[in-house]
Amino acid sequence: MVRVNAYDAQPVITSPANPRVKWLVGLRKRRARDAEGVTVVEGFEELTLALDAGVRPLALYFCPDLVADDTRLSTVERVAAGGIEVVELGKAAFEKASYRESPDGWLAAVPTPGRAVSELAVGPDPLILVCESIEKPGNLGAMLRTAEAAGVDAVIAASPLADWGNPNVIRASKGTVFALPVAAASSTEVAAWLRERHIQIVVASPGADALVTDLDLTCGTAVVVGAEHAGVSAAWLELTDHAARLPMFGRSNSLNVATSAAIVIYEALRQRASTTSTR
Repeated sequence: MVRVNAYDAQPVITSPANPRVKWLVGLRKRRARDAEGVTVVEGFEELTLALDAGVRPLALYFCPDLVADDTRLSTVERVAAGGIEVVELGKAAFEKASYRESPDGWLAAVPTPGRAVSELAVGPDPLILVCESIEKPGNLGAMLRTAEAAGVDAVIAASPLADWGNPNVIRASKGTVFALPVAAASSTEVAAWLRERHIQIVVASPGADALVTDLDLTCGTAVVVGAEHAGVSAAWLELTDHAARLPMFGRSNSLNVATSAAIVIYEALRQRASTTSTR
């Protein structure tokens, strides 16, 4: 007897060799994501944040046998009520589709996040994070979490290596990649976009003379951080209005890129809050 999905009467997919399962597995590769404009968001927290941000999945895949909290199954009803396809997977099929070691039974195929930099719209005195050639998805995701928590206006990947649709970026960001305006473009395009809007460029560099705390970050500002090992490129150092470093008192002369970005962003918030309180 074939078991049927109670939400839309489709048969439950039990075989790891099913074409739908193979398609989901294929989306782990960037070439497939780029070709279809689709990626996967896995995990209940990440999925919920994406849904709350207005993301409309192409399809929801869930496995009741892996869902620890039955109250979360109301999310299936929420998605199905929106006319979105709901597909139930057996445990073996879901574990094949999952890219996590311990899947929680939730996965959705969604449009890849991100837009062209020319499509970004920001208000007066925006705070923008520019990430140049970040290689590790975990670092990019961590910066997104910080940016979302801090209310940053946009995050731009300049000459990106890791793409916004990378499942590990989505996971490390806890889904905040769907809650923020994100874009990707070459460094040349990003710099031109910033110049057209008279947004000052502040490059974080351990070799700079000025400290971040010496700069005025209350005006429209783009904070630029660079690749994990090489830092920001020479091109950005030539384009910048200010290069600044963090105060360092130990033997190490640099911090993890995500940590550095967080410190500069929150220094900007501190300055802006101070300015607001004195008005």
